[in-house]
Amino acid sequence: MLNPTAAMLVIGDEILSGRTRDSNMHYLAGQLNDIGIDLKEVRVVGDENGRIIAAVQALSAAYKYVFTSGGIGPTHDDITADCIAAAFDRNIDVRDDARAILAEHYEKSGTELNASRLRMARIPDDATLIENPVSAAPGFKLENVHVMAGVPSVFQAMVASVIPTLTGGSALISKTTRIDRGEGDIAGPLGDLAAAFPALVMGSYPFQKDGKYGAHIVIRGNDEAEIDAAMDQLKDTFK
Repeated sequence: MLNPTAAMLVIGDEILSGRTRDSNMHYLAGQLNDIGIDLKEVRVVGDENGRIIAAVQALSAAYKYVFTSGGIGPTHDDITADCIAAAFDRNIDVRDDARAILAEHYEKSGTELNASRLRMARIPDDATLIENPVSAAPGFKLENVHVMAGVPSVFQAMVASVIPTLTGGSALISKTTRIDRGEGDIAGPLGDLAAAFPALVMGSYPFQKDGKYGAHIVIRGNDEAEIDAAMDQLKDTFK
């Protein structure tokens, strides 16, 4: 049985400009892998309504789960919530349960819940909240799209809230071996091996060290016995 599939949409001009390095994709991929959900696609879009809406609609239709990061803060360029609402033709406004979470959080810190902060309580109709134990402002889930913050510590906390609600499959197993040959020598036999084990994914990652060429060969799949058989055959070929 095939694992459920997922996609991620990273939102923010700061990612595309190079000002901010995205680490959320790497974290999410590892968490999904552990529960047997295959992350198949990642897109990065800037803070543009039309592009966000189009990407959300396309990914939502193609994959079982979609995860977004970025654009749900209090500033004018935080437009993700509005775009998600538009993508699914839902109304969006300040919601009482989200407002109550923010009110309690800011009261404890002696901070005013002003109009800008209240923007983080705007939730599309029919969405369910995603808990944010770090900074309180919730994410939300609408249809199959999980909308989360871009700040890595907050994103990771939200992912921890979401993971128990997902239905996964078989965790991906990965094994690696080193071959001290150039990729030109490895490519032919590795291609034959990949054809002989179509259920596995094989990758070659070359390196150069002390003037010598080699590659780390990674074999991934859900059946450990099959991975071991492929790995043994690979090692026999290059022993």
